[in-house]
Amino acid sequence: MEKGVFGKRNWWILIVFGLIGQLAWSVENMYFNLFVFDRVRENLDAITLMVQLSGVTATVATLIAGTLSDKIGNRRRFIAYGYIIWGVTVALFGMLSAKNVAALLNTTEAKVIGVTLFAVIAGDCVMTVFGSTANDAAFNAWVTDNTKEEFRGKVEGVLSVLPLIAMLIVAGGFGMLVSWLDYQGVFFLLGGVISVCGVVGVFVIKDSPTLERKGMLKDIGYGFKPSVIKGNPSLYLTLCIVGVYGVACQIFMPYLIIYMRTYLHFSVVEYSVVFGAAIVLGAVINVLLGGVTDRLDKAKTLYIASAILCVGLAAMYCMRFENKTATLITFGVAGFVMITGYIFVSALCGALTRDYTPPRDAGKLQGVRMVFSVLIPMVVGPMIGNAINKAAGRGTVGGADAMTTKYLPAPEIFLASAIVCLILFALIPLLVKANAKKNAKGGGQV
Repeated sequence: MEKGVFGKRNWWILIVFGLIGQLAWSVENMYFNLFVFDRVRENLDAITLMVQLSGVTATVATLIAGTLSDKIGNRRRFIAYGYIIWGVTVALFGMLSAKNVAALLNTTEAKVIGVTLFAVIAGDCVMTVFGSTANDAAFNAWVTDNTKEEFRGKVEGVLSVLPLIAMLIVAGGFGMLVSWLDYQGVFFLLGGVISVCGVVGVFVIKDSPTLERKGMLKDIGYGFKPSVIKGNPSLYLTLCIVGVYGVACQIFMPYLIIYMRTYLHFSVVEYSVVFGAAIVLGAVINVLLGGVTDRLDKAKTLYIASAILCVGLAAMYCMRFENKTATLITFGVAGFVMITGYIFVSALCGALTRDYTPPRDAGKLQGVRMVFSVLIPMVVGPMIGNAINKAAGRGTVGGADAMTTKYLPAPEIFLASAIVCLILFALIPLLVKANAKKNAKGGGQV
C-alpha cells in the first residue's frame, strides 16, 4: 500500500466483504426479528432477548478472535475461513421452524413454541460467533491495518454506507424473496453467498506488510487496563460516544420494520419504498461528505452530525397522521434526516476510532470497540425500547397464552432515542478538549 493510497484491490475487498458481511448482519439483526414475530410467535420479549444475547456473544467472540489474530499475525485466515463457516451456519438456520420441532417432539404446542424460540436464539448466537470472528474482529482490524489517517474518512464514509445498503436490500428484497422461496430457501441462498465470499477471500485477501505477530491470549483484557485507557483518552472518549449513539439507535432499530408494518400499517412495498428512498438519499449525501470530513476537525463535526440525528428521531416520533399518504411522505422525510445523521455520526466515530487506535494493537482493541459499539447498545437499547413498548401498550395482538405478547412497537421509542442522543452534546466537548491536549503534547498513544 503506497502512502496516501488505499489501492484498487483493497477497495474491492472492502466493498465486497464489507457489503456481504453487512447483509448477513442485517438479516440477523432485522429479519430474524421479523421471522420470530411472523413464524414463531408475536413476542417482543423473545426478540429483545435474542438481540441482547447476540450482543454479548459478538463481544466475547471479537475479544478472543481479535487477540488471536494479533498473536498469529494473520487477518486473512480469520476473514476467509470465518466467512465460509458463517455462511454454513446461516444456511442451517433455515431448518429451524416450529413445524420441524413439532415433528421431532410429541408434546404440546406451547412447549414446541418454547423449544423453537430457544433453538432460534441459540442458532443466532452460533452464527454470531463466526460472524464476529470474521467481520467484527478480523475484517475491521484488516481495515485499520491498511488505512492511513489522510484517507481514513473516505474509507469510513464508504464503510458506514454499506450497512444502510444492506438494510435497504433486506428491508425490501427479502420480503419478496421470502414470498417466493420461503425462509428456508432465503437462508440457504444467503448462506451460500457468504460462504462463496469466504472462498474467494482465501485467494484475494492479503494482510498488510506492516502486520506483525504480537501479543498473547492474556491480552484479551489489554484494552481494559487503566494504563491503556489513561494513555489513549481520545480513543476511549470516542468509544463512549459510540456507546451512547449505539444505545439510542438500538432503542428503536430492532422494532423498526415491525413498527412500520403493524403500527403505521405500511405494506411491504410501502415501507420498502419509504425506507429505501431515505437510505439511498442519506447514503449519497454521506458519501459526498466522506472526503470533506478528512479536511475538517472530525470531533467538532460530530456536533452537526448529532444534531441532524436528534432532529430526525424527534421528527419520526411526530410524523403520523390519519391520512396514510401524508404519513408515508412525512415519515419518509423524517427517516431521511435520521438516516443522514445516523450514517454521518457512524462514519465520523468510525474514522476517529481508527485514528486513535494504536496500529500495533488494532486486533486486541477490536473487542473493546465491540463493548461500546455492540455489547452496551444491544443490551441496554432493546431493554429500554421494549420497556417503552410494553408501558405504552399500543395495539393488542395474539391470544391469551403466556407465550404471546400483548403489545406492539410504539412511537415513543423514537422520542426516547432522541433524548438519549442529547447526551452526546455533553461528551463531544470532552473529546475536543482531549484532542487539543494531545496535539499540544505532540500526539501519540500507548
